[in-house]
Amino acid sequence: MLPFHHVVKADFENVNALIIRQLHSDVGLVENIGHYLVEAGGKRLRPLLVLLSARACGYRGEAHLSLAAVIEFIHTATLLHDDVVDTSELRRGRATANARWGNAPSVLVGDFLYSRAFQMMVAMNSMEIMRILADTTNIISEGEVQQLINAGNPDTSETDYNAVIQKKTAQLFEAAAHTGAVLANADADTCMAMSRFGHHLGMAFQLVDDALDYCGNAEELGKNIGDDLAEGKPTLPLIHIINHGSSQQADLVKNAIRTADQSRMAEILDAIKATGAIDYAMARAEEHVAMARRQLHDLPVSDEKTALEQLADFAVNRSH
Repeated sequence: MLPFHHVVKADFENVNALIIRQLHSDVGLVENIGHYLVEAGGKRLRPLLVLLSARACGYRGEAHLSLAAVIEFIHTATLLHDDVVDTSELRRGRATANARWGNAPSVLVGDFLYSRAFQMMVAMNSMEIMRILADTTNIISEGEVQQLINAGNPDTSETDYNAVIQKKTAQLFEAAAHTGAVLANADADTCMAMSRFGHHLGMAFQLVDDALDYCGNAEELGKNIGDDLAEGKPTLPLIHIINHGSSQQADLVKNAIRTADQSRMAEILDAIKATGAIDYAMARAEEHVAMARRQLHDLPVSDEKTALEQLADFAVNRSH
């Protein structure tokens, strides 16, 4: 457990227990796949962000536990669908659900998790939280479609890339922090500050994830180095080479994106190093972390505020 988990350790454990209870279904396959995903672990940063945001804004009730579980179910549903779309076989060091059970069960259980999340939202009886999360799931879906359109397209710009990661990743971080503040009945300025905190935190996390895909340790990442290229994804390190590398380096990367070809990965990694592509991506991530931390300035001093600051720092100081 990371340091920023300890502040809400009891809440976090209660959320995990609630997730297990809410996975209940009369259909055994639903529970089997659901439990398989939960047992895979992960950092659970999005539900953690709900807990920390709500507590940092003064919330002292119990509804934040349900809200955190809702956010985790939405996230897990997107992962199930992502792995089918990307034909991924490995996540967090284990076989993906689609690799183990097939595409159809994975898609349908993803749908179950989405619908369970909305059942729990209705039970919370907050139209503002429902509005935020309904908009969020719609925007995430748009981001997934845009990423699919960009796959294999070496002409994807940095602006296009940022738009996709904002929708696909940052949007749910933003919603987690924002709804935590809404649940705490924070004032409008505080709610917006927490929303912006989540946005910048999510942008930083995705930027670092995309950098780690070319410089991380496969065992720690739980997936193979260069998986993004195998899916034809034009992420920022590759876009940077195209924009700032030599014509030979740019042509190498463009062709690899078009064909989703990893056969010249060693040369691509050399080009990444030569052009400073990882440093560039990390610098953009650090800018977002700095902006995220600024959003916390007016929050009262608390252990939860400190944990949010630590979470922001973790976004860029991690190996997986």
